Amino acid sequence: MTNNDILKKLRVALHLRNDEIIHILSLVDFKVTASELGALFRKEGHEHYKPCGDQLLRNFLNGLIIHLRGPMEDNRKHDAD
Repeated sequence: MTNNDILKKLRVALHLRNDEIIHILSLVDFKVTASELGALFRKEGHEHYKPCGDQLLRNFLNGLIIHLRGPMEDNRKHDAD
């Protein structure tokens, strides 16, 4: 299973639109355009197909955590109490 397959399956399972995926990636300061994202979802033999790299998938998963749970709390605030 490729990174493209994982990204496609997560998009379907979580009912995400391309603009939502772009927003999720922006939560971790990872910029991707709609056309770049579209290239990731094309069939492997298509002339505009682009393989999904590890960095993009890793940033998507990290952004997804923030999107679903919210940003991580700063533990230093609790240590001062």
